[in-house]
Amino acid sequence: MADAIFANPRLARIYDPLDPDRSDLDAYAAMAAEFGARSVLDVGCGTGTFACLLAGCGLEVTGVDPAGASLAIARAKPGAAAVRWLHGDATSLPPLQVDLATMTGNVAQVFTTDEEWSATLRGVRTALRPGGRLVFETRDPARQAWLGWTREQSFTRNQIEGAGVVQSWHELTEVCGKLVSFRSVVVFEANDTVITSDSTLRFRDRDEVAESLAAHGYQLDEVRDAPDRPGLEFVFVARK
Repeated sequence: MADAIFANPRLARIYDPLDPDRSDLDAYAAMAAEFGARSVLDVGCGTGTFACLLAGCGLEVTGVDPAGASLAIARAKPGAAAVRWLHGDATSLPPLQVDLATMTGNVAQVFTTDEEWSATLRGVRTALRPGGRLVFETRDPARQAWLGWTREQSFTRNQIEGAGVVQSWHELTEVCGKLVSFRSVVVFEANDTVITSDSTLRFRDRDEVAESLAAHGYQLDEVRDAPDRPGLEFVFVARK
């Protein structure tokens, strides 16, 4: 089940305005071109920014996400008609044979159990053609990104069309081993409405991810740095 920050229609409508800089996607678009991909599966496509970007470049794109509210935003975007949108996850895909599968925006970290992660890797591998690639990012746990998930460091206040002035911030709630939980808080000033969303992410180190890929039949080609967040992220490139 998707977290409220993605599944609540009111929050989904302001997701893009609250995070308008998606230059992090440039590296993924460049890799699609580098690998000569003609077809792409975007796992955890959210509001569809990356899927629409690729479709606009002439690629055949399938976007899948469990949050119906986010998909509703995606389907309404310019160029969205060129994307095949699926409500679900990598375990419920129709027959596909794509050149490239992606998980951007740290989607790989939402799979908190070994069972969820294994099922996702199996589903993606089935959807890849022989030799097809899976590319995804995950935060380096050694950098302890969660230390910045406080109101003091994450607070924003924005004027958003159709929503008025919106405050937002994150609050760290628990660190338990490899699992980090936090609460996203959104305040709509017009009517003083407060909506919260609780999330938990799993921070896997480089070796754990590499071992899980090998165990599910992937060949790890390389681990890159995220060019927009140097030293903070692992970008895995694996092949079926």
